[in-house]
Amino acid sequence: MKKFTIKTIVNNRKYEFSVSQNQTLLHFLREELGLTGTKCGCEIGECGACTVLLNGEAVNSCLVLVPQIDGKEIVTVEGLSINGKLHPLQETFMNHDAVHCGFCTPGMLMSAKALLDKNPKAGEKEIRTAISGNLCRCTGYVQIVEAINDASEK
Repeated sequence: MKKFTIKTIVNNRKYEFSVSQNQTLLHFLREELGLTGTKCGCEIGECGACTVLLNGEAVNSCLVLVPQIDGKEIVTVEGLSINGKLHPLQETFMNHDAVHCGFCTPGMLMSAKALLDKNPKAGEKEIRTAISGNLCRCTGYVQIVEAINDASEK
């Protein structure tokens, strides 16, 4: 199988790898970089558990092939905290009990970050739209929306 050499930045760290053309970003992050905070859910882009930021846009990493990230920047849930200090979204998720089983949480956080980076004062409608691609099996949407709304007010 043909290999591609890619250069990318993941969580502010530069990488150069030889990768297969059919490897997904999801599996690259989890298996090559050990970033297991990005969850493997449906693998068909329907649950949002694998959401990461690709050049600031929320994407389902299960639908992105690794050669597509050449020259681009990725942020995963592990990249949210800086020097051990939680990101404000992580803090508000904890304060609002928005973390239930935790499986959807990384994807929810990344979709919320993409929204608030573009619209720091997002309202409930924008928040609900931003996380509409993220499924919560525990149905904790009320707390999740409250947490994102709280973060948007800070």
